[in-house]
Amino acid sequence: MILALWRSGLLLILLSYGSGFGQNIRSNQGRSDSTFIQAKEEYAIALQSEKPLVAAKALQSLGRLYFHAGQYPQSLSYYAQAGQKLEQLGEKKWLAENHNALGELYYYSKQPQQARLQYEQALLLFKTVSDASGIATTYGNIGHLYEKRQLYDSAFYYQQQALHQYLSAHNREGTAKIYENMGSIFEDLERYDSAQVYFQRALKVNLQTKDSLLRIEIYNNLGDILRKTGHFQKSLIYSRKAYALALQTHERHYLSGSTNDIGKAYHLMGLNDSAYHYVSLSRAYEAEIYSLESSQQLALTQTLFDTEKKNNEIERLTNERQFNQLMTVAVIIGLLLLIGLVSLAYNRQKMKVRNEQTLSRQNQLVYETQRELMQSELRNQQLQEEQLKNELAIRSKELSTHILHIIQKNQALEDLKGNLDKLIKDDKRDHKKQIKKIVQQINDSFSHDQYWLEFSSTFEQVHQSFLKS
Repeated sequence: MILALWRSGLLLILLSYGSGFGQNIRSNQGRSDSTFIQAKEEYAIALQSEKPLVAAKALQSLGRLYFHAGQYPQSLSYYAQAGQKLEQLGEKKWLAENHNALGELYYYSKQPQQARLQYEQALLLFKTVSDASGIATTYGNIGHLYEKRQLYDSAFYYQQQALHQYLSAHNREGTAKIYENMGSIFEDLERYDSAQVYFQRALKVNLQTKDSLLRIEIYNNLGDILRKTGHFQKSLIYSRKAYALALQTHERHYLSGSTNDIGKAYHLMGLNDSAYHYVSLSRAYEAEIYSLESSQQLALTQTLFDTEKKNNEIERLTNERQFNQLMTVAVIIGLLLLIGLVSLAYNRQKMKVRNEQTLSRQNQLVYETQRELMQSELRNQQLQEEQLKNELAIRSKELSTHILHIIQKNQALEDLKGNLDKLIKDDKRDHKKQIKKIVQQINDSFSHDQYWLEFSSTFEQVHQSFLKS
């Protein structure tokens, strides 16, 4: 009897201590240090190969690893670096997911206001790229914030918005999770019938997916609802399903939680021996988890320390190499500039000499041309003078001819005058024949007038002012 009472009291203590352990928790602590090293290597390779998007994703992975390791400051640093790169690249979808990750980080850092700001930015970006699943995830995160603040109306509203988006995107995994979230809200409100309806909907959709972790959560939640409403045998069915699936997937958190729920049900049924067995089993799983997480945490911390030390050494060597490269480049640039300046000065001097030579040749050519022109003009002038002399000689000869003609004409006039005087003196003779002869002489004189015109023209050319005077 005393032993039974002792077991019962111990069982109550164990049940009270482990009542919430392992509920609604996904196993994210099982990441090994090799995953961290791999993410670091991926980031380094992405930087070397100049793949900024791959580098940003690697930074996100590092932020997630630090987050699950409980190293929130380091996680925030990597998420911030990833966000900066993604914003520069204009990758809105990945940037929105980064904001959601930051929101989760702020939530677990007890900064719900900062978490809400990150979720709002994620929501805006997902709407910009029309990503229904991303919008739904963000609505679900906002609803979770309101649920933890016990603002259940707002929480349910955002979960409804998330459900609508997941349904439109035909996202079964997301739809099942939102139904599970809605069931949790009604469970907090102790509206167990409504909670069971939503958990059953979540299970129905989840069975069409491969999300075994969410299925374990749903089985656990259905077992809780049935146990809280007095349906102990039915609750054991779902708790055992959760336990079996946890064994299959090696999820120690869910093994601890499901065995604890089975122990609660047996305790409420008055089967304390069975209850003690499962609660003890739950405590064993819990101790195993604690031991494993401690060793993993220690290993990860050592890995982080070694990696940071190695990175610092690499960074130092890289900086030295970059400095040496920079100095080499600076020297090369200086030499190139010096060579360029010398070459420029040489080319300018060479060009100056060439220009002077060209100018000299041009001046010489101009001089030669002008000299030839002057000689040509001189020759032309001499030719003109020779031509003028020849013309003057010809004109002088013509003038002499005209002068002789004038003399002849004057002589003819003298003869005519003498003949007329004779006619005047001789009154008896017939003058007709004589007069005809005189007329003929006059006509002959007229025929020589053309010679006079030519004479006057020639004389005027030779002595222009003589006739005018």
